[in-house]
Amino acid sequence: DVQLQASGGGLVQAGESLRLSCGVSGFTFDEYAIGWFRQAPRKEREGISCIENNGRTYYRDSVEGRFTISSNNVENTVYLQMNSLKPEDTAVYHCAAYRTCSTTRYDYWGQGTQVTVSS
Repeated sequence: DVQLQASGGGLVQAGESLRLSCGVSGFTFDEYAIGWFRQAPRKEREGISCIENNGRTYYRDSVEGRFTISSNNVENTVYLQMNSLKPEDTAVYHCAAYRTCSTTRYDYWGQGTQVTVSS
């Protein structure tokens, strides 16, 4: 079975950092790109970052320079290092498997992890 499980969320103050993890099972990183998206109440889903199987990375403009996506193929885990967090980063963060980072349509996704940033 394909599974993606996000973890690492929490409550932090503005300016602090969190590292999210996405544990993957049922497929290898050669098969899919892995991306993060977030969903805040009363807001549309936002794609945040994505990493291709060749290591190329992409970021939403609002997180560029603050967030870093990386993958550990041995651990089958993708990380999202989030620095200089802002209240507007508050959302549930999900990881998902895409055929490529150029699409917003994911094949698989997992339960999210809540990130709350207080001002």
